[in-house]
Amino acid sequence: MPPTTVVDKLTITFLVDNCIEWMSKLPPGFVHELPQHVQLYPEADEVTGVPVVDLDHFCCGAHGFAALIETAVEGEGSHYTLFDVGPDSQSLVRNVSAMKIPVDKIERIILSHWHRDHTGGLLSFLNLRQTAQSKCIVDLHPDRPLARGIAPGPTFDKVVCALPSDPSVEHIEEAGGTVEQSSEGHAVAGNTVWVSGEIPRVTSFETGMMGGMRWYDEPGKRGSWLKEQHIMDERYAAIDVAGKGLVIFSACSHAGIVNVIKDAIAVFSRPIYMIIGGLHLAGPEFAPRIPPTVEFLSRQLRPSPTYILPMHCSGFQSKLALEAAFGEGCVPAGVGLKVNVVGDRGQDERIFPPLY
Repeated sequence: MPPTTVVDKLTITFLVDNCIEWMSKLPPGFVHELPQHVQLYPEADEVTGVPVVDLDHFCCGAHGFAALIETAVEGEGSHYTLFDVGPDSQSLVRNVSAMKIPVDKIERIILSHWHRDHTGGLLSFLNLRQTAQSKCIVDLHPDRPLARGIAPGPTFDKVVCALPSDPSVEHIEEAGGTVEQSSEGHAVAGNTVWVSGEIPRVTSFETGMMGGMRWYDEPGKRGSWLKEQHIMDERYAAIDVAGKGLVIFSACSHAGIVNVIKDAIAVFSRPIYMIIGGLHLAGPEFAPRIPPTVEFLSRQLRPSPTYILPMHCSGFQSKLALEAAFGEGCVPAGVGLKVNVVGDRGQDERIFPPLY
């Protein structure tokens, strides 16, 4: 039995990403930031009589990721879930304000993993939301590191910098969040969003992040940096849309996007419709993984995804390779962009396995 309820509508608004994309051609259902702003800020200019593009109210890019996920089942209310919160105290709250997001309706925040570019906006967002009457659950993996560092190649053995600390459970609760910790897969948002457990590493070429380091404090000893290339606290999110299949959110893909997709198919036994997020294929260390990744997604995976949105840490070279393989199915997504996915239960019954 599938672990979540199939939804009739999924709406995604990207609130933090490295890129801003205003002009590229988009497929049906994808909406640029500019036309949204014309609706959000319709006041006409006194001289020209048309709305003014007020650049003070547009989204800013940042090295990180955050996406608002709205799921709806026909005859029931919508659920609002925030997947990651960006890198800092400013980008998410600015962009939420710019897009006039109803923060009081966001009932759950899912942190994909403990890296500051995905957790840094949490406390400022919770502070923004504190006037809301409803509680906000913060869904996180219990294995929070003391610190994580970066050791660049070619030797990957010398830490050149540490990432800022992630928010602590105590600080999250002080800011108004209700903490739920789990390393197991579970359904949330009225059973419409799946939060994965730890992702099995089964693909030979996806060997983690060679320069990943973690600080360990041993009782009675001075702490030390130890290699941590697999980042096992990472989780993905999945939504099953009627007549479409699975929409996968993989914020950084430290596990490898092929491992992510293989796990989602094993859990759901459903086809992949859309892949969203950071694929972590940027830079020389990851360049050899691009060809086998694209080969799997475009040729070995059947049916292949209709859309793939390489964002955040995916890198320019992977975007070029994915565009060559998927054409317009490789979508140039960025902060401020909205995606509307409308389900079709009749189509689901015709082409997919029975729904339970």
